[in-house]
Amino acid sequence: MIKTTMTVSGMTCGMCEAHVNDAIRAALPVKKVTSSRKKKETVILSEKLLDPEEVRQAINNAGYYMLSFKTEQVQKRSAFSRLLGKKG
Repeated sequence: MIKTTMTVSGMTCGMCEAHVNDAIRAALPVKKVTSSRKKKETVILSEKLLDPEEVRQAINNAGYYMLSFKTEQVQKRSAFSRLLGKKG
């Protein structure tokens, strides 16, 4: 699983967060997307590495601006391991 974290400018309310999330879901194959206006951040979980320009375009089309883009590999935890408080 790939975690992509972006700094996004222009989000001022909950509807802004929803607009960014909806724009990303509509344009890209993502598993999960969450945005925070307070952190000025959007986090995407996806199976494959995303193209930064495609993400930027989706965000720009919604009326917001991507300022930074960072990816990292994350391990998906099983439901059983979460219950036990273990990683992996």
